[in-house]
Amino acid sequence: MRFHGRDLRKARVSLPNQTYVLTCVTLDRSPIFIEPDAASMLAREIHMTGNSGPVQSLAWVVMPDYLHWLVQLKTGSLSQLMQQLKSRSAIAVNRLHGTHGPIWQQGYHDRAIRREEDLRNVARYIVANPIRAGLVSRIGDYPFWNAAWL
Repeated sequence: MRFHGRDLRKARVSLPNQTYVLTCVTLDRSPIFIEPDAASMLAREIHMTGNSGPVQSLAWVVMPDYLHWLVQLKTGSLSQLMQQLKSRSAIAVNRLHGTHGPIWQQGYHDRAIRREEDLRNVARYIVANPIRAGLVSRIGDYPFWNAAWL
């Protein structure tokens, strides 16, 4: 039997007070967020969404063609959260470029954090993405990340 990504999402569960790592990727892996203005817009949307009530934002990093975000879900669902973030950021980026249409691939990946996992280590892994990608040699040199433990 062959499974598709859309089939995996059918069984997705959003649990209040559960912590998740969320990943979403730009359409065709286009490096939209290598441009500082676009990355700043996405960072603002993460900040606004992450402080609006449905989630507590714990750590995030905006990479040229994807986003990693560590959140604790308070209310609502992951699908609602991601739809809101992707929609608002697409509108902002399209306004910046004078374009229209999607900037994100459909769907997203989520992974629930197990109780025994150290959230700070997960956050460190997330924010170290620019180093592993060779964009910077020190995380302090990369402007598009944040973590609650700073």
